[in-house]
Amino acid sequence: MIRDRFLALLRGKGYSNLANDRAGEPDVQNIARLTEYFDITSPEYVFVTGGKVGGIQANQQFPAELMLDNLQVVCNLIQVSHIHNVKKLLYIASSCSYPKHAEQPMQPEMLMTGSLETTNAAYATANLAGIELVSAYRKQYNVNYVSVIPANVFGPGDKFDQDASHVIGALLAKFYQAQKSDIQSVEIWGSGTPRREFIYLDDLVDACIFVINEYDGLPPLNIGTGQVMSIAEVASKLKKITAYKGDLVYNTNKPDGMPEKVLDSSKLFAMGWTPKYRFDESVNITYQWYMETLLN
Repeated sequence: MIRDRFLALLRGKGYSNLANDRAGEPDVQNIARLTEYFDITSPEYVFVTGGKVGGIQANQQFPAELMLDNLQVVCNLIQVSHIHNVKKLLYIASSCSYPKHAEQPMQPEMLMTGSLETTNAAYATANLAGIELVSAYRKQYNVNYVSVIPANVFGPGDKFDQDASHVIGALLAKFYQAQKSDIQSVEIWGSGTPRREFIYLDDLVDACIFVINEYDGLPPLNIGTGQVMSIAEVASKLKKITAYKGDLVYNTNKPDGMPEKVLDSSKLFAMGWTPKYRFDESVNITYQWYMETLLN
């Protein structure tokens, strides 16, 4: 999701010398082929957008696959970037890297100070390893590599799988299918009480471009929006946006995940970056993309 949108927005901002446009997609899981790709393209700036992702169900069903994929991606890209003297690298981690019961809003110094949420511990550990590897390379080799931790990301290109997607993609698909098939209720995992902060994909890409130009620090930088709501509030908004008329049924036998994930993004805001999209607007854009692109 992030990679394709990154490329589109970079082109839109006038960046034309993109490795992906000249040589296609690199095989990031095969270090020999990735090395050949870097030999051909000689990139100066690298965005590491991570490997496979999924929601609570996917994290529970495929923890080994998600962890291994993400570890391979970050290890290979950082190693090959260093060998090829990349000027700057930006690694995009995940807010699930924070401890399950971290104080809110979460700050980078809280990383690795408590236990992770068990439903996504493997994936979160891979992200923590990526953050630490960026730090290790900075310390040992004095390279300009930085990490960022975004809020929950959604937008065009997201997964819209009822079983394997994050909450917004999964619910949009559920509401659409329920309305199409005249299903009278939609099941939502958990109690609906966990609170989440969301960021539209275009805002995340814009922030990452800002960060790679403006930030050279060691600590990871949070990328949030201040747009925080409970899962129940999200479900209610998405129900209205999709015009679904049925009932919402909360299955409290299913896990909630972290009780709250809100980022302290004050450092980024103080640097001069602010999000451009409001939640309702960006969900509408995402839903229209879903219907026009995936369903046609």
